[in-house]
Amino acid sequence: MTTLKAKLQEDLTAAIRGRDELHSSTLRLTLSAITNQEVAGKEARVLSDEEVLKVIAKEAKKRREAAEAFAAGGRPEQAARETLEGEFLDTYLPKQLGDEELDAIVAQAVTEAKAAGAEGPRAMGAVMKIVNPKVAGLAEGGRVAAAVKKHLS
Repeated sequence: MTTLKAKLQEDLTAAIRGRDELHSSTLRLTLSAITNQEVAGKEARVLSDEEVLKVIAKEAKKRREAAEAFAAGGRPEQAARETLEGEFLDTYLPKQLGDEELDAIVAQAVTEAKAAGAEGPRAMGAVMKIVNPKVAGLAEGGRVAAAVKKHLS
């Protein structure tokens, strides 16, 4: 078992003992998503910490999107719960890059791509190939793509 998954299990046990319904239900759903990912495919496997982080990030993103949908649908109490769940899951994720840091990485990647011959909006793929390994887990794909588009236009 991975160390991060073990920490999630321990935190779930603590939340259940402390009768913390919000944290225990969030951790249960997250551990369930991790298990689903482990058994997906042709044979079961154990996820690495990096893969577990990806699952947690995906779950946190689902919570943020659901909170926006509930808020737009006039259900503020459900939106507030989804927001709290997303914020709780964020505590397990590495600190996200700030806008200035992301812009600096993207600007450097755009310079590298242009030096390699990529020009205009078509250079998006080349720039993303350079940027993605540098920001993996530190910035959402949508933010990265928006920053790249801004620098290319």
